[in-house]
Amino acid sequence: MLDIRPAAERGLANFGWLHSQHSFSFGSYYDPEHMGFSDLLVINDDRVRPGRGFGSHPHRDMEIFSYVLDGALEHKDSMGNGSVIRPGDVQVMSAGTGVRHSEFNASREEPVHFLQIWIVPSRRGVAPRYQQRHFAAAEKRGRLRLIISPDGAQGSLSIHQDARVYAGLFDGAEAQRFELPAGRHAYVQVARGVLTVNGRRLAAGDGARLRDVRAIDFGAGENAEVLLFDLRPHELPMY
Repeated sequence: MLDIRPAAERGLANFGWLHSQHSFSFGSYYDPEHMGFSDLLVINDDRVRPGRGFGSHPHRDMEIFSYVLDGALEHKDSMGNGSVIRPGDVQVMSAGTGVRHSEFNASREEPVHFLQIWIVPSRRGVAPRYQQRHFAAAEKRGRLRLIISPDGAQGSLSIHQDARVYAGLFDGAEAQRFELPAGRHAYVQVARGVLTVNGRRLAAGDGARLRDVRAIDFGAGENAEVLLFDLRPHELPMY
């Protein structure tokens, strides 16, 4: 079964400096039909104006990652990390016992557009940690590249959960079939462009929940960038 979450139906928070669309309930946006999917709790599609951002704030017991689409995102945290995240970079912060961080648009002239994604961890109270890696476009062109996993396989970043995240770029005749392990769920998020997923046309911002499927076919892309989440089969986050 493939159930589409249209981009236009997502929650919206618009503070002037921040335009954020929520695939799942977050902050003041609450929808009992969209409370997360398996261990995937948050997908926020954020656009931040130049020189603005999120001041220092706390997190704990959450796997948080940022995926920059355009612009540059500046990160600082209480572990002493400081970095600028650009397109192609993936940043993961395991909040564990507690961490504070800030995120700002690193440019005074250009907006930054990124996805912030939260995954519920399998264990609470782990030591906080920070990871960042660049995945070149060539690694994702016409195929799905593993970027996040439980064990850091294939040079991916690791999280404390039985979840895997893949990123892909598809245009024209580029296509791939993904074999989903038996009993697993999947979530697809189209970050940009247009893409066909199992015969259904999805555009930027659209998401799709997949249950009881063994293969996921990606193709007929138009400058498409996509994330695929391979998830445990329970329906709501155990948190």
